[in-house]
Amino acid sequence: MQGVRVGSRTQADDGPVVARTEPDGGHIGRAHRALLGVCLAVALLSAVLVPFTLPLGWDELVYASRFSPYGPEAPFSAPRTRGVPLLLAPVASWSGSVVLLRMWLTALAVGALYLGFRPWLRVLHRPAAVPVAAALYGTLWFALFYTGSAMPNHYTAMGAAAAVGCFVQQRPRPGGVGPGIALGIALGLAVATLMRPNDAVWIAGPLLVAAAVVPAWRRRAAVWAVLAGTVAGALPWIVEAYVRFDGVLHRLAEASRIQGGMRPVLSVVEYATTLDGPLLCRPCTGDGVRLPALEWWVLLPLLVALGIWTVRKAGRSTAALWLATAVAGSAAAQYFFLVDYAAARFLLPAYALLALPAAIGLLTVADRARRSWPVAAVLAVVLLGHLSVQLTLARAHAGIQEQARGDWDRVAAVLREHGVRAPCALSGNGAVPVALTMECAVVDMDASVRPTAVVLRDREPPQWARTWQRFPVPGTYNSGWSVAVNPDAGHRSG
Repeated sequence: MQGVRVGSRTQADDGPVVARTEPDGGHIGRAHRALLGVCLAVALLSAVLVPFTLPLGWDELVYASRFSPYGPEAPFSAPRTRGVPLLLAPVASWSGSVVLLRMWLTALAVGALYLGFRPWLRVLHRPAAVPVAAALYGTLWFALFYTGSAMPNHYTAMGAAAAVGCFVQQRPRPGGVGPGIALGIALGLAVATLMRPNDAVWIAGPLLVAAAVVPAWRRRAAVWAVLAGTVAGALPWIVEAYVRFDGVLHRLAEASRIQGGMRPVLSVVEYATTLDGPLLCRPCTGDGVRLPALEWWVLLPLLVALGIWTVRKAGRSTAALWLATAVAGSAAAQYFFLVDYAAARFLLPAYALLALPAAIGLLTVADRARRSWPVAAVLAVVLLGHLSVQLTLARAHAGIQEQARGDWDRVAAVLREHGVRAPCALSGNGAVPVALTMECAVVDMDASVRPTAVVLRDREPPQWARTWQRFPVPGTYNSGWSVAVNPDAGHRSG
């Protein structure tokens, strides 16, 4: 299939115009420098708003406990993957410093932000939209909060953005998928899959559909890159499924059981409530939708629609933007319609992709603002209001987590007061972070070996521990903490 140049676009003989705008090299260079500046600004903002001294969270402790400075190892359940421990390994394998670990993770996250958005510099007709998109995404409060965190969602988002950005760079001519483009697709999807395999399936699906239905993207090399990247990223998960869970199907069933089961639900309201927190809403009962935080859901679709309309009005292809929007919708759909709990970070891949057409929409408004001071005033108020909401929430949640994670030290102090010392074994619905704080092992409540103590939050002890002496934990940020200590604790932990 031969291609015919049409102005700044490329027209395939047997398909629609696709996104090949060939932006000016000077514009790309300036946008590239601006993208680097945005990445640096995000790193600085995150470091100021979320201190490197913030203790590791529950999930982070589980991942970090793979390494001896943070051990003993916490149970590694079926839904978890080995992607985050791989990110931690260069530091956590030899140092137990939380500050050093968060500094390393911040550097990684900012590098991922750059690599995720960089391919789009040669896709969008206005390269300046790329740093704007990175800024829109990077200044969301949950993106800032998780910049220095040992969590997978940001890396999934950047893998998706890079893969889609490389995918749409295919040229409609024989051999149009160069090795660099194919490698970018494969690496982006490999990272996304390594971090969160379930997300990667919903990201890769629209790319395969696009390759099937859009003739200009119907390239065997691109399809193989999508498949190879997804399989390569999933391989560690598959191997572990056979080693630890008796196969892929058993692991999927166990993961579904732990997560409450994937089934048809409607969780849109739950995700609206998480726009201002909490970090995890499970269940979301009692948490309301606060209007200031909803501004992001109001602005985003308006800017996305304006961005696509602007590109179409200019007579350029909107195919790349529609594909980014479709992949974003697919990535979000599983959480809106199949998962009955919510966390704002789950939607980071969708927000990263939607930020691209939204950035074009924002630049369109900025162009109008240069010619009209009322528009400029409104734009300034909206942007300042948006940043104010997001930065305030980022700092607020950092403060909340500093206090909430201090509860684990308070629980540990009560346990030590009543004779529990390492080596020891803890059980209960609050056992994991406390056990890792105290360097104790974690055992299931239905295990045959009785633990040294049961750590509980808003829950009664199991039947076999009802006769154990129970102690409330005073002065906690979150209420409801208590411990039930085995009468033999002093002997067993000594």
